[in-house]
Amino acid sequence: MDYTTILSALAEPNRLQIVELLRLGPLTVGEIADHLHIRQPQASKHLRVLYKAGMVEFSVEANRRIYNLRSEPFKALDLWLKKYRDIWEEKFDNLDRYLQDLQKRENKENEN
Repeated sequence: MDYTTILSALAEPNRLQIVELLRLGPLTVGEIADHLHIRQPQASKHLRVLYKAGMVEFSVEANRRIYNLRSEPFKALDLWLKKYRDIWEEKFDNLDRYLQDLQKRENKENEN
């Protein structure tokens, strides 16, 4: 999985908003354009980038394309981010221990 492609696709605000919209369920290009207040060709260009990044898929009904999110890229991105999440959690745990020790010392000083 190419994380650079996924992150690059999500870095553009309209594409990120499209992902947020599709999180709620499938939509047509026209519905996406209406929600974002952009023209349909612009929505199509953004959807093409998301499609090439493997983040969306579509089905065809008559002359309409219905777009839906694919879960695989987001699962892969979550696994990649987990490594960094573990580092953050460790740092927060260390900070929490430090603050608890500091509070204990302050309480002892106040008792004396």
